[in-house]
Amino acid sequence: MLVSAVTLGCALLLGQVEVPEAPEAPVEAPVEAPVEPTPEPEPWDFQMAVPNASSPQQPHHGQARCLALPPTPAVPSGAWRARCDDVKKECLVSPAHELDVEGHEKDQSLQRVDRCVSNLMPTELTRQYRLVPAIAEAPPGWYRDERGRVLQYNFDLHRRVYVGGAWAPRWLRGTDRLDQRVRVDFGVDLEWPGDSDRLHRMTLLDTELYLGDAASYDATLLRYDFRSQNDAPLFRVTTFYGRPRRFDIYANLGFWMEVLHGEQVRREDAHADFLSVAATNVTLDLWHSSDLVSYVRVRTGPAVERDRTNGFFTLVPAAALEGDFTLDRDGFHHVRFGAEAQKVLLAQAVEGRPLRPERLRLRAGYEFIALAINDQPVSVTLDGRGTWRDDVANAPAGWEWSAQAGLRFSMWAPARRTAPEASPGKS
Repeated sequence: MLVSAVTLGCALLLGQVEVPEAPEAPVEAPVEAPVEPTPEPEPWDFQMAVPNASSPQQPHHGQARCLALPPTPAVPSGAWRARCDDVKKECLVSPAHELDVEGHEKDQSLQRVDRCVSNLMPTELTRQYRLVPAIAEAPPGWYRDERGRVLQYNFDLHRRVYVGGAWAPRWLRGTDRLDQRVRVDFGVDLEWPGDSDRLHRMTLLDTELYLGDAASYDATLLRYDFRSQNDAPLFRVTTFYGRPRRFDIYANLGFWMEVLHGEQVRREDAHADFLSVAATNVTLDLWHSSDLVSYVRVRTGPAVERDRTNGFFTLVPAAALEGDFTLDRDGFHHVRFGAEAQKVLLAQAVEGRPLRPERLRLRAGYEFIALAINDQPVSVTLDGRGTWRDDVANAPAGWEWSAQAGLRFSMWAPARRTAPEASPGKS
């Protein structure tokens, strides 16, 4: 009992004695490395030259890149466009704005160019490329000069809205009378390719108004046709004179139609009005170009016609030989010709004319583009026409001839579908 009490007392005395803590090791503060200042890039005093007439032209392929280059006296904005070859480390560079006659940039941005993408060529990357002054790209059928101005040099006169006028005197052979007339014409021409080597054409509101002596008109609401290229021959002709030879004969058939063709005829004191309600023809191409634009063909078929002067309907079968040629790549020169014969059937008897009248029409024309205003072509038209008919009551049957010369203004005449990308003279 005594031993336990002594042991407890010693334990209490020892618990009241403080044991000194071991001293902590000193912690050294980290030494910061000195920060070296970032070297600033050397100023870029590069002076980009503007293109001249002999400079290359930017291609159409690839992405156009926006460049910000050091300002120059000619291009103080520093705005440029580039098309780059990343393998060659070379860029064809053109100003982003048009230049004036002294070679300084204007406020007018380049027209008819692809939109350039920014942030693709930072300055550090641009300095690694060789920069070549160049003329910006132009769409097919268009040309861009060294000042960045764009102009159209290729025109499709089968796609246009046109209005024109011409001097169109007429000579009546039977009476030796000369009618002094002028012609006003307008209309809409459309053309589009189809499937399986087919080409469609449509003309709307094809109108010719003759003013002066013996005023008259000739107008068609709608005319449509298509041509096709058949790769399978209809006949295979083989000859055996000498070495056997085979000749393939193709039947490139098509379709032609007119809706509401009105004609007013004036011959001295006699007159007649005719309205062809609808006409349908089958066509056969004797020849056509590879793009089906130029052709020589025959067509034949009937028409339902209203004789408005005498008040009855007739059936008018017709046959025609006609051709249309575009003579050059850029669509500046066009030649057209046609010969059509018609026979009026199922007509009622009319005093002063045969029971089955006939008509024969001849026509040849040449049209060429002389200049363009705001990229809309102005063309010169030359026409020669002849008509023989005996369907006008109390008028002698005979020929009438007309020589016509005038101007035609075409709106919305886009570049031809086969227009090249090269500039004129650089094809």
